[in-house]
Amino acid sequence: MTARPATVTPAAPTGAAGTSRSAWHEVPRLQVRRFAAIAMAEAPALAEEILREIRREYPQLPLVLDENGEPMALVGIRRAIEVFVQHLEHSEGRPSVPPNVFQDFGRGEGYNGRTLDSLQAIYRMGVRMAWRRFADIGQRVEIPPPAMYELVDAGYEYLDGLVDQSVRGYAEAAARQAGERLRLQRRLMELLLTERHRGDPADALAERAARIGWQLPEKVAVGVLLRPAREAVAPAVGQGVLLDMEYEQPRMVVPEPDAAGRGELLQRALGGWAGAIGPPVPLAHAAKSLRWAEAAVRLMERRLLPAGEVLFCTEHTEALVLLQPEELLDDLALRCLAPLAHCGPAHARRLAETLLAWLETRGGAPEVAARLGVHPQTVRYRLRQIRELWGDEIDDPDRRFELELVLRAQRLRGRLGRGGAQSRRAAAPSGTRVRSRPTTTRPE
Repeated sequence: MTARPATVTPAAPTGAAGTSRSAWHEVPRLQVRRFAAIAMAEAPALAEEILREIRREYPQLPLVLDENGEPMALVGIRRAIEVFVQHLEHSEGRPSVPPNVFQDFGRGEGYNGRTLDSLQAIYRMGVRMAWRRFADIGQRVEIPPPAMYELVDAGYEYLDGLVDQSVRGYAEAAARQAGERLRLQRRLMELLLTERHRGDPADALAERAARIGWQLPEKVAVGVLLRPAREAVAPAVGQGVLLDMEYEQPRMVVPEPDAAGRGELLQRALGGWAGAIGPPVPLAHAAKSLRWAEAAVRLMERRLLPAGEVLFCTEHTEALVLLQPEELLDDLALRCLAPLAHCGPAHARRLAETLLAWLETRGGAPEVAARLGVHPQTVRYRLRQIRELWGDEIDDPDRRFELELVLRAQRLRGRLGRGGAQSRRAAAPSGTRVRSRPTTTRPE
C-alpha cells in the first residue's frame, strides 16, 4: 500500500481571487487552543477506550508490553493522538508520525506470518473513534462544521502516514525473514551436498529441514546452473526446490525428481538458463548427484554436450561415462588403435568408422554398408584390411569391447563421423551443407 503524505489541512475550495482557503485556519486561535487543550487532556482516556474496543473486536491481537510494563499499543495510540492534536494547535508543516511503535506493529505482523489487513482495519477503527470524540469537543468549543470536515480528511490522511510506518516495519521483517530463510537453506544444502552428513545424527538433517519447512524427500536430484548473465534473476523453481544463488554456478536440490510432471515444470521454470541436473539418488547420496551434474556442466563448457539448455544427466549417460576418464581412455586408445598408426589420417578414420559400425551392428557387409552409406564391396575391402591389421585379436571378446569403448568415445569427441551421409546431415549445424560422397564400388 502506498501511503499519502500526512497533512492536517487539505486543500479548501478556491475563491474568486484564485487562492485556496482553509476553514480550519479561519477558526479563531482562542477556539483552536481550547479545542487542543481539551483534546490533549482527554487523549489518555481516548487511547484506553480505543484499545478496549480493539481488544474486543480483535481478541487474538497480542498485547506486548514495553520496558515500563505498559502496553505498546496503548503508548502508540496515545502518542499518535497527541502528535495530531499538537499539530492542529500550531498548524506548522505536517505532523510527524511517531515511527517506532507503528513500525514495531508492522514488524510484529510480518514476523508472525500475518498480513497487514487486520492492522489497517484496526487503524481505521481508531480514527473513527477519535473523530467521534473530536466532533464532540468541536461542538463544545463551537468549531464551525466546515472546519470539522477538514479535520476528518486530515485524520484519514494522518492515518495513511501511520500505515506507511507499519508497512515499512512489515517490509523490514519480511526482508529479514527471507534473508534468514536463505541462510538456513544454504546451511541445509551444504550439509546435504557433503559426504560428511551421513555420519551426523539422523535427526540433525531433519531439524535443519524443519526450520525452513522443507519435508525430507526419499530421493533428490542436484542441479548445477550456468548463469545467462551475471545479474540474471533467480529462476522461479518453486518453493519445494532448494536453490543457492551464491555460487558462481548456482546449485539446486530437486526433491522427488521422478514425480509426475516434475521434469516439465523444471524445464519451464529454467527457461533461459543452462546447466545440468544429476541423476536421482537417495537423499543421503545427494553429493553423488552433484558430482555428475558438475561433470556434465564441464562437458557442456567444452561443447561435448549440448550447450544453452538444461540437460538431465540420465539422458546423456554414454557421454558422461565415456568422456570423464580422459587420461585412461586416451591411453587405452593408443594401445587399441595402434594398428592404425601407419595408415594415413583419412584412411585411418574410414577404417575406424567401419570397425565401429561392424562392432555395433554385429552384422555383415550389407548392414555395415547401410549404416555408413557406402557400397557393401567397400565395406568388405575395409573389413579385410581391419582383419589384417588386428589379426586374431579382432575375434577376442575383451579386445572387441575395448575397441568399441574407445571408438565410441572418439565419436562422442567428434573425431569420428556418426555413420552415413544421412547421419552427417542430421549432426551438421543449421545452414551447413553436407556433401555426400557418391556410392562407389572402388575399394577405399
